[in-house]
Amino acid sequence: MGSLGLACGLLLWSFGLYTTGDRLLDQRWAPLVPLAATAGAEAVRRTLPRTALGVATAAIVADQFTHGNLVTVLMFTDVVYAAVVYGNPASARRIPYSTGLVTVAVTAGFLLWWQNAIALVVGVLTGMVSFMPALTGAAVRNHREAAEAARLRAEQTALLAEMDRTQAVVAERARMARELHDVVANHLSAIAIHSTAALSLDEPDTTRRALTVIRENSVAGLSEMRRLIGLLREGGEDAEPAAA
Repeated sequence: MGSLGLACGLLLWSFGLYTTGDRLLDQRWAPLVPLAATAGAEAVRRTLPRTALGVATAAIVADQFTHGNLVTVLMFTDVVYAAVVYGNPASARRIPYSTGLVTVAVTAGFLLWWQNAIALVVGVLTGMVSFMPALTGAAVRNHREAAEAARLRAEQTALLAEMDRTQAVVAERARMARELHDVVANHLSAIAIHSTAALSLDEPDTTRRALTVIRENSVAGLSEMRRLIGLLREGGEDAEPAAA
C-alpha cells in the first residue's frame, strides 16, 4: 500500500498537481519529503501503528509548508484509521478524542486569526482528514471486538453444554453399574442359597426344584447383565466423540 501511494504521489508531482499554491518551502522537490515519510508510515501501519501515526503526523504538518500532495493527505487518513483499528486499546480510545480536540482547536484558532467563514472550511477539512478516519476506525474496532466477544460466548456455551452432557452420561453409566451390581448380587445370592439346599438335602424333588431355581436365576442374571452391558456400551460410544 505504501509503495502504491508513493507511486501515485510521484505521478501527481510529475504533472505538477499540488494541493496549495505558494508556501514557505517553495522548492519543487519539497512535497516529496512528506510524501516519502507518509509512504513509509503506511507500510508499517499494521505492525507499528503508533510509530506510523507519529511519522505520518509529522509528515502531514510538514506538508502544509510545501505545495502539498493529495496522496500524502489520503495516506495520512489511512494511517490514522489503522492506528485506531490495530493499535493497543489505550491508543484506540485516545486517538478519536485527540483528533476531535485538534479539529476544534484548529477551527477556533483560524476563526480568531482570520475571522471569516474560510476558517470553518479549514476546520471541516481538518476533521475530515483526522477525526473522521479515527471515528471510523473506532466503529470498526468496536464491531470486531463485539463479534469476537460473541464468538467466545458461543464457544463457552457450547463447552458448558458438552460438559453437562458428559456429566449426565457419566452419571447414567454409574447408575446402571450400581443396578447391574444389585441385580447380579441378588441372583447370585439366590443361586448360592438354593445350591446349598440342593447339596444339603438328599431328596430328589427338592434338589430338582433347587436346580430349577438356580437355572432360572442364572438365566435371568445373564439376561440382565447383557442388557445393562449393552446400555453401558451405547453410553460409551456416545461419549467417545466428545472425548475426541
